[in-house]
Amino acid sequence: MARERLSVVVTRRLPEPVETRLSELFDVQLRGNDTPMSRQELAAAMKAADVLVPTVTDTIDAALLGQAGDKLKLIANYGAGVDHIDVATARQRGILVSNTPGVLTDDTADMAMALIMAVVRRIPEGLAVMQKGDWQGWAPTAMLGGRLAGRRLGILGMGQIGQAVARRARAFGMQIHYHNRRRLRPEIESDLEATYWESLDQMVARMDVISVNCPSTPSTFHLLNARRLKLMKPSAVVVNTSRGEVIDEHALTRMLRSNEIAGAGLDVYEKGTSINPRLRELPNVVLLPHMGSATLEGRIEMGEKVLLNIKTFEDGHRPPDQVVPAML
Repeated sequence: MARERLSVVVTRRLPEPVETRLSELFDVQLRGNDTPMSRQELAAAMKAADVLVPTVTDTIDAALLGQAGDKLKLIANYGAGVDHIDVATARQRGILVSNTPGVLTDDTADMAMALIMAVVRRIPEGLAVMQKGDWQGWAPTAMLGGRLAGRRLGILGMGQIGQAVARRARAFGMQIHYHNRRRLRPEIESDLEATYWESLDQMVARMDVISVNCPSTPSTFHLLNARRLKLMKPSAVVVNTSRGEVIDEHALTRMLRSNEIAGAGLDVYEKGTSINPRLRELPNVVLLPHMGSATLEGRIEMGEKVLLNIKTFEDGHRPPDQVVPAML
């Protein structure tokens, strides 16, 4: 006798190969359009499904989990970050949480380097001149940016993504520095030719470029606050491909406007899609719409991890990418 298939609800449109495979394996409800579910829709989905497949755009807090039915047993998050899910409350209610770690390391590191180059070499400013038809020809002092080689890069968060950024930056001749909760093993530090700073303040004050690559946790909220941003050299730039809440966005905007910081490249924002309009007006800022993980290959691999987590759970085993509160 065939086993009844798991009921799975997906909150956003996923790449077609992922949706097709989900349909083949499970009793799946796919999203008809690519808008985020409302809170009411999420509550209904959590009552109806054995498994919910949300994304970073779905806030699943304690109140919403309180509305979940007894049927829901797994939240198989499509993405590595789980700060939008109350993992502790889910655990208390007997709901497992899984994610998709390690898939987007190279994609995000590529984007961090792209932002560093875009800001330091003033690429968007040059693009704007060409699009407006204002270019008057080459001049010795026009559009002068900076050379990456020899610059000190301070990486805030030296996990897999931070290390991938370090390897790329070394190829451009940058000097690697980092601050992390734990110091890297000596052999990794030696391989990356990285200098460890126990004091974030001391590192920030000496760097030419700061790359934010740490996760969003209560301890990293506004880690780059107004006081710490003021320690940066006026010639320094900051890029963020991690989580917007790590930087005090209003303080950053004020300092960029007053030329206390030379530039910024941001792929994430403190308040999601609500971006400070003054930040958008600045010529020394490169803003991207959360594109760090936006490669087709990466998004399909994320889906494959979701599928594996659900299938393993269905077979009665612990999902390989289960997240527990102690990990956060």
